[in-house]
Amino acid sequence: MHAFDVLGDPVRRRILELLAEGEMTSGAVCAVIREEFGISQPAVSQHLKVLRDGGFATVRPEGARRLYAVNTDPLRDVDAWLNRFRRFWEPKLDALETELARGRRERRRNATDETGSNP
Repeated sequence: MHAFDVLGDPVRRRILELLAEGEMTSGAVCAVIREEFGISQPAVSQHLKVLRDGGFATVRPEGARRLYAVNTDPLRDVDAWLNRFRRFWEPKLDALETELARGRRERRRNATDETGSNP
């Protein structure tokens, strides 16, 4: 299965977001996903299987529990693929950063003018 087939599903993307925060039991993942998406435990298990089979998640047994974690290797592949497109949005993000910095400087200058004090 292609990486974007795996990542194209919002449930699987959300599971990866959860796992990015740290290792989680399948029960904990299931509880969050069932609450947010209203899908059954078997459906969540199927999404976890797709993530495992696609290499995006790892699982390790700990007693009766199964702990899931993100495997970053396929994400690096996705990042490398996206790298050829960064030129389309990076200049815009750089320009936004410049405008935000300009706005912060302007607000500080106005605050200094209003108080009459120097920073």
